[in-house]
Amino acid sequence: MVILRGFLVLVVFFLLGEAVRVLAGLPISGGVLGMVMATLTLMVRGRVSNELAAASQGLISVLVLLITPGVVGVFFIVDQFAGHWATVVVALVIGTLLSVLTTLLLMKKVAGQSEEGNGHG
Repeated sequence: MVILRGFLVLVVFFLLGEAVRVLAGLPISGGVLGMVMATLTLMVRGRVSNELAAASQGLISVLVLLITPGVVGVFFIVDQFAGHWATVVVALVIGTLLSVLTTLLLMKKVAGQSEEGNGHG
């Protein structure tokens, strides 16, 4: 039951993101907007509920399955990339480097906070 409550929270944020996208006419995925809203909410609260943590852990284990449909969809619109492959490659490389850098900085910050919380820092 705990996981179901966590999924409900995630679905609510997804629906909120979709509503904002439709009402504002934004060219951004409702899921992305929902996750940004969820992140901001969690930052304000300063903690993650047990329900949301349990649901998120379940989703992380199948993350590849969640990404696959979007990747497969690219093959149906591959002709739209004609003549833009250099741009796509540059965007992929820069996006990957930025995500790795962001992950590194976040992990350093989280690791530093956990050491302080344990009295070792």
